[in-house]
Amino acid sequence: MKVFYLILTILFAFFIVTFSQFNSLPVTIRYYYIKDLVAPAYMLIFVALLAGVIITGLLGLVERFRLNRTIAKQNKTIRDLRKQLRENEPPPIIEDRTKTSHPPS
Repeated sequence: MKVFYLILTILFAFFIVTFSQFNSLPVTIRYYYIKDLVAPAYMLIFVALLAGVIITGLLGLVERFRLNRTIAKQNKTIRDLRKQLRENEPPPIIEDRTKTSHPPS
């Protein structure tokens, strides 16, 4: 399995290097009166990708906390309902074995 991950990592690195070489032309970014930003095209694409990964990770983290809170509330409800069920259960019937003897034959 480690060899598979190593091969996958090498292929991914090869993709990044070749992508960077083919998209190295400078791109100018203009936004109103802010100073123009000149950067290679691959850098802008990687920054956008990284921003997407970070935003998605943060949203996933928020969702995980929300789900954990929901699970905790539901587990508490289950515990409370089980406690109520045990309290409302009729007591077990214990038969007295001395009174119920076998009839004489």
